[in-house]
This record gives sequence, structure tokens and C-alpha cells, in this order.
Amino acid sequence: MLDSHCHLDRFQNPETVAAQAAGRGVFIVAMTNLPSHFEAGLHHARQLRRVRLSLGLHPLAAADHARELGAFERCLPSTTFVGEIGLDFSRHGKATAQRQVESFRHIIRLVAGQAKFISLHSRGAETAVLDVLKEHGIVGAVFHWYTGSLRTLDDILQAGHLLSVNPAMILAERGRAVVRRIPRERLLTETDGPHVLVNETPAMPWDVGLVEEFVAQEWECSQADVSRQVWDNFRNVLGANLTGGDSVTSE
Repeated sequence: MLDSHCHLDRFQNPETVAAQAAGRGVFIVAMTNLPSHFEAGLHHARQLRRVRLSLGLHPLAAADHARELGAFERCLPSTTFVGEIGLDFSRHGKATAQRQVESFRHIIRLVAGQAKFISLHSRGAETAVLDVLKEHGIVGAVFHWYTGSLRTLDDILQAGHLLSVNPAMILAERGRAVVRRIPRERLLTETDGPHVLVNETPAMPWDVGLVEEFVAQEWECSQADVSRQVWDNFRNVLGANLTGGDSVTSE
């Protein structure tokens, strides 16, 4: 199974969660919110099975962007995985929208032309995120926990991007409508744990199984077929140009 967007460092016991996930056959792409978090966690993450640490600059951490951008550029060559990055124009991020756009454009310029797995935050800013990706020729990025309109979703798919689906999405009709719109070859699974709750407790990486179950019903196939398709999609996004030390295996 694949948890393509998990905030492993936000769990009270990240190493225990990672070990349990590995034992259940889950591969984790662990998001960070700032480059300083990435730097602090990289050595530890490299000791964990089936975990890759992702270099992030979260839009809601805009107050820290100015002093963190240099670290982002410094860390970028050390990983294939970039996230969580993006824009948030909801009520939570509206006040820092201009700062977010400046930072996002800067890091997308850095990433453009490189083989990177990119996990995107786009709440209330789906079109703006897509426009920046188009400006810099980025294809194959992943919109995590998409909450925008179906019309913009079609534009995202037309532009060649993917979407990652978490357990919260399959509990609401709006989220289920999004899932049904995603072609098989463009879907990944995620938890966004511990921020997403499952039965009022933080989602664990293996809760991607809940997403697989729902998708299997929609696709009228087995859960194993969904898992294989998701893994194929993940490998296709990564391609053959992986940074040293970031090679990916399902074993």
C-alpha cells in the first residue's frame, strides 16, 4: 500500500508508526512543513524502512518562508520528494496570499526541469496553483486532498496531474464525486495523518486501505487490483530518474 502524503513527524511516536506501517506493507512519503524540519529529520528518516522524507514549504507557514527559502534550495538535491508545498487562499491563509505566491513561484522555478515527486496543497487556490505549474512546465504533480470544483479538476487532469485521496474524502459526497472523476492512472492514496481522523482517532498510514476498499467498489475490481494500480501510478510519476538513495521498492 502507498501513503503518498503523511505527516509522520506530527505523530507522537513517529518511529513506532513507521515500523508498524512497514510491517503492514505500507510505503510512506513523509511530508514536512519547512526545510528546517526536513534537515532535522532526514538522518532519522533514512533509518526507517519504506519511508522517504519530502522537502516542504507549507503555505500556512508563510511567516517562516523568507528565512527558510535558502534551506529549501540547499536541501533540494538531496531528495526526489517535494511536499508539502502550494497555496492556501482559504480563510486560514488569505492574509498571507501574496507571500505564498512569491514563495511558491520561487520553489517551482527551482524544481522545474528536475525529476521530482511533488505533493501540492491547493485549498481555495486550485486554479492559482495550476497556473503556476503551467507557467513553469510542470507535469505530473500530485494535488493532495482536492476540495475544488469539478470543472477545475478537469483542467488539472487535462494538464497531466494526479490526485491523492484520503479517508476523509470518501466520507463526504463532494469528496466521493472527486474520486469518481479521477481516471485510474491518475489516482494515488494518502492519509494526511495525523490531521485526518478515522473513527475520531488520527489516521494511520495503513488506513489507506479504507480508500482502496472504496475505490475497489467504484472500479468493480479487487482491492489488490487497486493497490497494484496505485503503485504503478506512483512508479510512473517517479520515472527512472531517482535521486541517489531515493530508489523505491514495494518490498
